Amino acid sequence: MIKAFKIIGKSLLIILIILIIFLLIVFIYNKTMLHKEKMLLDNPLGEMIEVDGHNMCIYTEGEGEHTLVFLSGSGTASPILDFRSLYSLLDDDYKIVVIEKFGYGFSDVVNSERSFDTILRQDREALSKVGIEAPFILCPHSMSGLEAILWAQEYPDEVEAIVGLDMSLPRSYDNFNFSRTGLYQKVAAIGRELGIVRFYYSDSSLPQMLSKEEKALYRAIACKKAVNDAVINEGLAIPEAVKKIDGAPKPDIPMLMYVSDGKETGVENWADIQKMYASELSNSVVIELDCGHYVHNYKQEQIAKEMREFIENIE
Repeated sequence: MIKAFKIIGKSLLIILIILIIFLLIVFIYNKTMLHKEKMLLDNPLGEMIEVDGHNMCIYTEGEGEHTLVFLSGSGTASPILDFRSLYSLLDDDYKIVVIEKFGYGFSDVVNSERSFDTILRQDREALSKVGIEAPFILCPHSMSGLEAILWAQEYPDEVEAIVGLDMSLPRSYDNFNFSRTGLYQKVAAIGRELGIVRFYYSDSSLPQMLSKEEKALYRAIACKKAVNDAVINEGLAIPEAVKKIDGAPKPDIPMLMYVSDGKETGVENWADIQKMYASELSNSVVIELDCGHYVHNYKQEQIAKEMREFIENIE
């Protein structure tokens, strides 16, 4: 028995040593790659705007009567590249704007409170400084659905419609385990520091319409910034945002809501929550899609076509 324990102990020690060596190699490789990738990050895809003493990246392209403002979900490393699958199909007829909030894409990482009031104020200030005027058609993905609703509640003259790209709603968080999510985020942050996150952002996991060079840029941004303090603090502000949104009437504006199969959201009855919200509005359409959470990277042709029809009918 003692001999067996010794064998098990030695085996575990060998496994531990191998794991440490592996992590050390990954760490060194990641640091080397970050140094090589630095030059990729020195040329932002959008315009850098100073807000609250930090730089925020605002991307624009196209022209048109309507301005589509894309707002990314929590932790999307590069919103500009993530949304490209969809907005590249719309930029011939509309003005496209992608906001990279602090902690995302080329924008600075800030270690401060990230209430949704603060996020909304900063986003509006950045748009104003770059000369982009309301009204907007907000196109939020996931968690940014809360910001879009808050925006429409507090500044109704600025929002002519919302196109939800599998956006979150207040009821999406009723049974949400924030402590577990917070733990996952901290583990992911450690994974970023160690370089393990680099394996997650393989070419096959990134939007397939991106070029090889764009995928390399996306990976460079993710490996440097994924799940940073700004992103984590933003998630912690969700309960207060939900409380504030619930305290005001629903913004009864035209809404086109695309809904995924819900499997990647971790929320039960994901589609039912969207349908219930829409049922209380006078001008809303819910379209269910048989795909994952990043609907704009799975069903972009369908979404672009139906968005055009929807926008043409906005009164």
